[in-house]
Amino acid sequence: MAGDSLFLIDIEKVVKEKAGEKAKYVPRFVYAYLKHIIHQDEINDFLKNVSDKQGVEFLEDCMNFLDAKLIVEGEENLPDTGLCTFVSNHPLGGQDGVALGYLLGKHYNGRIKYLVNDLLMNLHGLASLCIPINKTGSQSRDFPQMVDTGFRSDNHIIMFPAGICSRRRNGIIEDLAWKKTFITKSVETKRNVVPIHFEGRNSNFFYNLANVCKFFGIRFNIAMLYLVDEMFKNRHKTFHITIGKPIPWQRFDKSKTSVEWADYVRELVYKL
Repeated sequence: MAGDSLFLIDIEKVVKEKAGEKAKYVPRFVYAYLKHIIHQDEINDFLKNVSDKQGVEFLEDCMNFLDAKLIVEGEENLPDTGLCTFVSNHPLGGQDGVALGYLLGKHYNGRIKYLVNDLLMNLHGLASLCIPINKTGSQSRDFPQMVDTGFRSDNHIIMFPAGICSRRRNGIIEDLAWKKTFITKSVETKRNVVPIHFEGRNSNFFYNLANVCKFFGIRFNIAMLYLVDEMFKNRHKTFHITIGKPIPWQRFDKSKTSVEWADYVRELVYKL
């Protein structure tokens, strides 16, 4: 891949683009701190080294970089026929996405697509596996069509229906409420739903920060800035993944609303 087209992280450039004229008032130590918590130099070195990799190959390099090991239970529940929607809790925000993409991508010869935050489209190696989600701005008009196209493709879909990684409430680390999209689109396109539980957690600092922001009504997701740092804290670890039995799409009938069915599957995941 040509060097000038390789996406690299440049926090100063991002701040200048977002803050405009006000960026000149940002002290140097703030830039230094931001570069530190997002591990700018380490991530950029990695991206340069894998600039020729895409899809599952890229995910495999990510797994090696993170030194992530997997213990998988219930692999026999992965269907051999038909297209599925794989839904999982989202405890980490980094390794869980990489690991599930790698695991399912290897099993299904790369025939997977993530529904992910559109920022991840900047990662050249990941872009081919992504259906970007950005419900704000110019892309919002195209969002329903993009999701529909993904579900009607011949790829398996991987989703984290909570949308953001787990939070700690009343001492318990769990996803927030799951969005109903995976139910409605799976029924529409006759895809069975496969529940997956991913075991893991972020640091106390991360959960405390997220709760402080919520308490003070800060709408910007400051905790998201620390997800890369959390990913580095979770390096060299072994993660336990449990794959449940597929749920036939016909199960999601009119006896519950789509929101209630989404909550039903979420509860199933936490029982795995």
